[in-house]
Amino acid sequence: MVSRAAIGIDSEQMVDRSEATRAIFDRIGAFLTENRLGPDPVNYAFAYRVMSDPIGPLAKAVAALTDGGVRLTKRDILALGGDVGNAPIVCVDQSSGQGLVARTQMQVEGFQDLVHAMRTETRDFGRDLAAKAGAIRESAGGAATDAVMRITTAMLDRVENAESQLEVATREASDLRAKLEEARDNARRDPLTGLPNRRAFEECYAEHLAKGDKLCLAVCDIDRFKLVNDGFGHAVGDRVLKAIADVLQAECNGHMVARYGGEEFVVLFAGVATDKAQHMLESAREIVARKRYRLRESDVPLGEVTFSAGLTAAGAAEEVGDVFVRADRLLYAAKADGRNQLRVD
Repeated sequence: MVSRAAIGIDSEQMVDRSEATRAIFDRIGAFLTENRLGPDPVNYAFAYRVMSDPIGPLAKAVAALTDGGVRLTKRDILALGGDVGNAPIVCVDQSSGQGLVARTQMQVEGFQDLVHAMRTETRDFGRDLAAKAGAIRESAGGAATDAVMRITTAMLDRVENAESQLEVATREASDLRAKLEEARDNARRDPLTGLPNRRAFEECYAEHLAKGDKLCLAVCDIDRFKLVNDGFGHAVGDRVLKAIADVLQAECNGHMVARYGGEEFVVLFAGVATDKAQHMLESAREIVARKRYRLRESDVPLGEVTFSAGLTAAGAAEEVGDVFVRADRLLYAAKADGRNQLRVD
């Protein structure tokens, strides 16, 4: 007959397992909701893998990819190896920079963990083997002992060689991880101006939005930039873009200035009132308008270079796309009214 004590233990274990199951189920549901993913088999299986090993390589890759409040997409899940059961799903777009970097980062971190464990086990084995060899040498003699010692010495040499190779592999993995971090940063940066790009800007907005910060958004566009490119070439146009980027960054110091695309910049002001943001933008606009740009090769003047801008305050919980559209309309109202000015609502 089964004792009550035994039944009690089994019941407690069942309760613990039930609570653990419910907890991971709740975390999976929260993960899917947070990323606006449907509970289909691919998403659910992927979420289970992340939630069941929250400090593992996959969870770290997801954390890196969603840093700043970015939500996962189906493409991201496929790029990170989402699967149904044991059937792997091939990534549909291996050229996706962020997904590929995150997937590679996950693999490198997993490799680092594996190498670290192997180094630890090899070192411990080598230490134990050396200790046993010493004990054999002290306690016995003869031809048999000499044979054992030769074998042991050969094994120690192999262990030392393995440790050396693992140390090299660890350094290489660390170097690769650093390069991946650099690649991830470069994927969020405009190569011409050095400013954050559109993706980084949207991530930054989402991060501030999640914190409930007060936000203002400005969209700036260089006036008649096509005339610069057509009249003096794209190399000169690139220099103008860089010069205006530098002015915006200097005058809006402490706030995010990003190149949105082409000759368009965005500025995200966090924690300041609209009038203060307006003052900083006006200062940048006036500095650009006062400058007299010339070709460095021939000292030929480029003519007047200016920019127009639209500035608006973001509402509480307002998505970045809605705020951008409003600021963009103000920008084009400024252009329609003569350019080289700032419109604020």
